[in-house]
Amino acid sequence: MERLKKRYREEMVPTMMDEFGYDNVMEAPRIRKVVINIGVGEALDNPKAIEFAVNDLRTITGQQPIVIKSRKSIANFKLRVGRPIGVKVTLRGDQMWAFIDRLINVALPRTRDFRGVSDKLDGRGNYTLGLQEQLIFPEINYDNVDKARGMEVSFSTTAETDEEGRRLLELIGMPFRKS
Repeated sequence: MERLKKRYREEMVPTMMDEFGYDNVMEAPRIRKVVINIGVGEALDNPKAIEFAVNDLRTITGQQPIVIKSRKSIANFKLRVGRPIGVKVTLRGDQMWAFIDRLINVALPRTRDFRGVSDKLDGRGNYTLGLQEQLIFPEINYDNVDKARGMEVSFSTTAETDEEGRRLLELIGMPFRKS
């Protein structure tokens, strides 16, 4: 079992049960899934950009990403329906726990001038983290990268309030910035 998942079950769930007064273990918030998304707007001009983004995301997550295609035509952006504009991966289970562990303990501390991440949640206990570049992950070989791309990492939780979601992420080890 993944060490972070084991720690969640043995330490974090009892802590949250005490803090929030849950009667049942199943009431404690947990992470449902993690979605990693890279928007590749430059794919309209450079079709190879999608391939590079797919390779980077596959290397980081160990799972084949899906290519997101546009749903609408937008003339100002030279965008047509069905053109590839991004890639995403949805992680669940052990792969999700392994990714969260690597993100918190390896990748985020490698960020230049890192002081923590914002503690703003979406109002329903979910959290989205924006990363400036994929180079913070040690799996990425710097020589094979064509361009530094940003990505969004979204944590979907079963928490009903932001307070519960924030506490869950704090216990997991998310380095929130001191306000």
